[in-house]
Amino acid sequence: MNSKLYGVDFSSAPGPRKPIWVASAVKNRTVLTLTALEALHSLDDFSAWLQRPGPWLAGLDMPLGLPRAFVDAQGWGPSVADIAHELQQLTRREWQALIDRWGNARPAGQRLIHRRTDTALPGKARSTSPLQTRYVPVGLMLHAGLPRLLAAGVTLVGQHAGDPQRRCLEAYPGWLAVQVLGRRSYKNLDDADRLDARQCLLGALKRNGGGLDMPLRCPPHLESLMLKDPSGDPLDAAICALQAAWASTQANHGQALDTDPLEGWIVGAM
Repeated sequence: MNSKLYGVDFSSAPGPRKPIWVASAVKNRTVLTLTALEALHSLDDFSAWLQRPGPWLAGLDMPLGLPRAFVDAQGWGPSVADIAHELQQLTRREWQALIDRWGNARPAGQRLIHRRTDTALPGKARSTSPLQTRYVPVGLMLHAGLPRLLAAGVTLVGQHAGDPQRRCLEAYPGWLAVQVLGRRSYKNLDDADRLDARQCLLGALKRNGGGLDMPLRCPPHLESLMLKDPSGDPLDAAICALQAAWASTQANHGQALDTDPLEGWIVGAM
């Protein structure tokens, strides 16, 4: 039985204006067909979604680990489940304050440190440190999402053994977008230039998966949704599904054999 494939563009505070987007897809050899785009409007909706029966493999646009140096400094560990437990004890504000205290005691330039995988992405791509809780608040995404993943009993590939029928990977649509568009933005403004950028990006996905050699097929109504939504989030969810599909064809899901399970690994990192 083939696994269902999902891509999730996660939000730490979802609502009607900025939901969590879930892309559903099926793979036939080297072609991925998008079948649905679904908006989840709360974290409880996300927890319920995680309970959908498998087998499935999902690429999640959120960090699934922390820099080991930070974890060791807190005396946390030795597993990602322990990290999730510690995060559950902290409010969003307390989590942010903990990161600030730790970072402010370190030399400038070493406060928001990265994981190995954050700097091992293709080309000029680089993901944001999971300790960043402002601007691009991926640290808040970790705080909101990781405990829910562990509570749902899913497997985090290479990090945590849960239900083998419900498996999650860390995806990052930004690195694939950089391969296609360079530093040109395709998100967060409803103007002609960014619509054109989304069209260019989607065109590359349809041709060859943005370089993954896995063309994306999608019905017209889903293509229209991905192009017309200025947030770019539905398009990012589709890219996450594409990255999960690509990972399903790779040995060890494309992860480095020496991946640190506390830090995790982004699909496509070298």
